[in-house]
Amino acid sequence: MPQIDLETRRVAKRYAGLVAVDALDITVRRGSFFSILGPSGCGKTTLLRMIAGFLEPDSGEVLIGGQSMAAVPPNRRPVNMVFQHLALFPMMTVGQNVGYGLARRGMARKEIEQRVGAMLERVSLPGSQHKRIDQLSGGQKQRIAIARSLVLEPTLLLLDEPLGALDLKLREHMKIELKALQADFGTTFVYITHDQSEALVLSDHVAVMNKGRFEQVGTPQSLYYEPQTPFVAGFVGANNRIPGRAGQVSGDLVEVTTDQGLRLFARRRGEIRPEAAVTAFVRPEVATLARAVSGLPADQPRYEATVASLLFDGANSAVLVREQASRAEFHIALPQTGQFADLAVGETVAFGFDPERALCFPAAT
Repeated sequence: MPQIDLETRRVAKRYAGLVAVDALDITVRRGSFFSILGPSGCGKTTLLRMIAGFLEPDSGEVLIGGQSMAAVPPNRRPVNMVFQHLALFPMMTVGQNVGYGLARRGMARKEIEQRVGAMLERVSLPGSQHKRIDQLSGGQKQRIAIARSLVLEPTLLLLDEPLGALDLKLREHMKIELKALQADFGTTFVYITHDQSEALVLSDHVAVMNKGRFEQVGTPQSLYYEPQTPFVAGFVGANNRIPGRAGQVSGDLVEVTTDQGLRLFARRRGEIRPEAAVTAFVRPEVATLARAVSGLPADQPRYEATVASLLFDGANSAVLVREQASRAEFHIALPQTGQFADLAVGETVAFGFDPERALCFPAAT
């Protein structure tokens, strides 16, 4: 049986009648990278602060390493926390920052120096003990904040949107660094973010949170390819969201017709009856683009469209097309083969997709 480093049992928190965290259960395996992903205000920071001990739950229980944390103050819990703004001490050197917690524990100076030196080696900043904090780059400061926490050998490392203050290029670099650090140390990371790219790239498992509850918990792959709710389908990854009414239901496929008359087929998720309000989702990379309808598979629904906009983003470039009959708009991933290099706004194109790769949910009430 895998060992469990973190477990919450029906943990809840309310503020003046508002439910911030609603009876949540988590099980996090030892040595894993677990992320809590959700929009601002969904309750993820409140949950993390209850795990850390900065907030007491109104009900439920937090267990770390199998031990209940009821009435255990933050400084007595086997956890450390890395905040978005890092909270490094500018008046201290790098070595003093990393060794601060060890000094507070009363460890001998020589042993602190040895452990700080070894830790700086492991985060790829050897020999930087005597540098000032203002001499470090943003990425180096990030590694120092993590080193300061990991040197204390916590059971859990809690990370509260630690990449949020970094610029885009550094954030992308630090995602790789964080994943490598977690794999190297084997410490259990619990990471919260509103950035789905961070959660998908870094995590072994992700909990998608909305309005104080978990919509779905699973691997990044299962969340992306098999979302269980409309919220997860719309929040994780790019998606074309298409509201409409259900028509014929045949096995796993349901016919969807929009108010503008667009007709498509998608794989149903949940109980769907004819005439029910539904929402279909089609990912941009699922759709196939062609110069003409004849260039698409004949056994799939095909549509003629007009190019409304070209969205250049290197390998992630996309085209926004407007279906000619219904005027419905679709984002479609632009193939990187070069055949559409001269595509122009206003040009007529065709697109289609395999209905098995589209999803349809009952409309949210």
